[in-house]
Amino acid sequence: MFISTERHQDEPLSREERQQHARATTRRAILDAALSLFVSDGYAQVSIRNIAAKVEYSPGAIYSYFTSKDEIFFALAEEGFRLLGASQLQQTPSDNPLDDIRAAAWRFYEFSKVQPQYFALVFLDRRVPRIGREYERFAFMSDLKSRLRAQMQRCIDEGIFPRTVDADVGLRLIWASILGIAALRLSERCRAEEADDLILDAIDTTIAGLRAGAPSHARPSSESST
Repeated sequence: MFISTERHQDEPLSREERQQHARATTRRAILDAALSLFVSDGYAQVSIRNIAAKVEYSPGAIYSYFTSKDEIFFALAEEGFRLLGASQLQQTPSDNPLDDIRAAAWRFYEFSKVQPQYFALVFLDRRVPRIGREYERFAFMSDLKSRLRAQMQRCIDEGIFPRTVDADVGLRLIWASILGIAALRLSERCRAEEADDLILDAIDTTIAGLRAGAPSHARPSSESST
């Protein structure tokens, strides 16, 4: 005889389940409060006490969820990178690696529009901890970086870009222009519709420069951090 173990909607939660739900809810509130404060005030200016006051908990209660302010940042950064990775990795590579690079660059910009707080925290605040120190926690980002680099390398191997182009440098040139324009948009120094057009121009101009074999003084970076 089969006995269903599924819970009916009106069946009450057990004490342990209620505690788990309450803890998850509180953890989420702490993260949301911290993200808001980090972006509005700057990471360096925010303390555990500030976060505790915003969620109306004691600082000691915050420490029962996170060991430090840095740990809160790493949890938020992981969320942000997973959201970014989800948008990038859900796209199946096409037969045209250059189109794939254009699409990936645009999705990166779209991330700054859809998730502006995560984008600002991870990419624009220079006072946040270096991601490289939490390598294992962010190991999934290696898959994304490898995929993007492979697309750039395909462009080189197939003669779309000259062999004098380094795949890592080429990617950094494209991402740098997007970061700059996204920062202008988020700081309201550039109108939203103008930023969209500038992004398209920046992507095409950088690609045109790479295709023309424009001189590059940059060298591949050995850093694994953001």
